[in-house]
Amino acid sequence: MAELKLTDVAKTYGGSVEVLKDINLDIETGELIVFVGPSGCGKSTLLRMIAGLEKITGGTLEIEGQVVNNVPPSQRGIAMVFQSYALYPHMTVRDNMAFALKLAKKSASEIDEAVTAAAEKLQLTEFLDRLPKALSGGQRQRVAIGRSIVRDPKVYLFDEPLSNLDAALRVATRIEIARLKEQMPDSTMIYVTHDQVEAMTLASRIVVLANKGIAQVGTPLELYERPENEFVAQFIGSPAMNLLPGKIVETGTQTRVALEGGGTALSSAPSVTGDMGAAVNVGVRPEDLVQVDGDHIYAGNVDFVEALGEVTLLYFESQHGADPVIGKLPGTHKDVRGQKVVLGADADKVQVFKNGRSLYYA
Repeated sequence: MAELKLTDVAKTYGGSVEVLKDINLDIETGELIVFVGPSGCGKSTLLRMIAGLEKITGGTLEIEGQVVNNVPPSQRGIAMVFQSYALYPHMTVRDNMAFALKLAKKSASEIDEAVTAAAEKLQLTEFLDRLPKALSGGQRQRVAIGRSIVRDPKVYLFDEPLSNLDAALRVATRIEIARLKEQMPDSTMIYVTHDQVEAMTLASRIVVLANKGIAQVGTPLELYERPENEFVAQFIGSPAMNLLPGKIVETGTQTRVALEGGGTALSSAPSVTGDMGAAVNVGVRPEDLVQVDGDHIYAGNVDFVEALGEVTLLYFESQHGADPVIGKLPGTHKDVRGQKVVLGADADKVQVFKNGRSLYYA
């Protein structure tokens, strides 16, 4: 039963270049944790620190209650699947998957049993006697995963394992990883990706990294529906959440904001008397905007249209150098370019951010 605890973990290079700081995270047995964040935020570095491939320069890492900061990678009970398959080209699938067990001097019967079981889970049984060059990219990645499974590690680490696959293979392999996790409910997995779809569909919880630390930890829907701050609000979801400036004009169990563009937003986020008149940003996702008559959050002329069939993306004219407001309406909407469209949203879909932080967490 695997459990990881990171306490005040930090990483610096050369004693002065700070990459990560104040990383505090508990990972429970059986979770599939996904690290996401912008390029250069340190998500792969953090994964490599857990694996023991990067030195922890501050704080502690515990696995099953044991501090492992100075424990060699081979003794941490961890298996890692890399972005590249890293298969031995001259070895068959069977031999690639068995290699680590042979180094550990396991018996032939133990090796055969472990390889057979892993091949069945990954639907690789019929490919065991093939060389890697005779496999597709998705099959090679499954072999790399199988090489980890046979070791029966405490923790599985995945470093962007699908990034080398084409779009169709990524979808298929993502589903296979999800099914594999269901077959191994007690296994603990940590997965690094820059792909939001992978994070939202695979994760028990998502860890969003930014500004050298953790911006928020939560289930996929928690991050989508109740982001703690503007960074998470705009990082999770595609297109990004719209942010509209305004001032609070009514407080209480709900909050009303007068927007600079002339609209009014009502949010179910609670506020207090001291918030009256405060400058805030109202956040609303493009897919939560609907066409309305009368009271509205936003009204503007459509500058550009992307018709995707099931949905239509409306890009409104940018004002004062701000990012354009985007609406994501179901179905097709013809002849709206250049036309004025009026949009609103339900109060429970509207976020209010004061000083960058959601009022839901005030």
